[in-house]
Amino acid sequence: MPGMTRRRALAASGLTAVAATVPAVPVTAGTARPPARGRIDVHHHAVPREMREWAERQGLIPPGGGPSWADWSLNATLDTMKANGIAAGVASAPIPAEVFQDRAVAASGVRICNESMAGLVRSHPTRFGFFANVAMLHPDLALKQIAYAFDELGADGVLLNTSADGRYLGDPMFDPLFAELDRRGAVVFTHPFAPKGIVTVPGVEDYIGDFLLDTTRTALSLIAAGTLERYRRVSVILSHAGGFLPYIVGRAEGWGREDGGPDPAKIRYALRRFFYDTALPMSPYATPSLLNAVGAGRVLFGTDWPANTAGEVRVNTRDFDRDPGLGDREHRAIGRDNALRLLPRLAARVGR
Repeated sequence: MPGMTRRRALAASGLTAVAATVPAVPVTAGTARPPARGRIDVHHHAVPREMREWAERQGLIPPGGGPSWADWSLNATLDTMKANGIAAGVASAPIPAEVFQDRAVAASGVRICNESMAGLVRSHPTRFGFFANVAMLHPDLALKQIAYAFDELGADGVLLNTSADGRYLGDPMFDPLFAELDRRGAVVFTHPFAPKGIVTVPGVEDYIGDFLLDTTRTALSLIAAGTLERYRRVSVILSHAGGFLPYIVGRAEGWGREDGGPDPAKIRYALRRFFYDTALPMSPYATPSLLNAVGAGRVLFGTDWPANTAGEVRVNTRDFDRDPGLGDREHRAIGRDNALRLLPRLAARVGR
């Protein structure tokens, strides 16, 4: 699998509190701020040794080598964080739900993944938090995994794939998970894969468009099902700036007016119920649409390391610092403050 991207390799394996908009202090286009320190990276992947060994045993990645994202290194991670002013990363390990189709694999594999992440946090408590994996295709087992992750391992939230075997997060199958997460006032970090059965486009990587489509699909699924209205204490982060959602809200409102979709007011409400990370990445093209749609108070800094290389993280972080659409207060809110309000366990270790 040398040279394969994270997305293609995994596919081949079968595999509400912050509502106010932060006021803007305009920055002249092209003006560079001094490099920020103390960022909180909520879209930050990790593959600790125990997890990698499990993935090798399952045949998900080859022994040694493989795609660059799987050859994760703590030292390289800390170097990249230092170079980009990242104080802490909230680690996650997206694995297609189909990998956990077998119940025994789901029980053992999720436990290994979560315990290895918890070990990373224990060894570097001010540098990392983590979003726990759960076996989405086994909701009864997932409920036990949620309890273990929060109550024993100290997770900061839960990772849910945008879809699991073709089912999106608004599916009634996931209501028990959302009910428990609502009871806990939990944070859900969503991460996409290519939609099941989608035709590939020759020469175009799936993460460019297909991943964003899957995020958009799950957001619309949650809106159509009324999940966000029923479970108001759950905070949902949409990765990659929400996919296409902020850009197509006007079309979605038309769906409500003309074709039996949710009331447009409910769509607008849901738009500002989600949180969004900057790992689209943010740019002079994307930033205005996202901020006009949801406000800076719903946006969180994210790098997608190490799926994005150190070089790409550097470019995207530099562009974020220079983004003419962000004022100084917006920049700090997105880079640090919003995440610390949303993730109190991490805030208690890192400090505000």
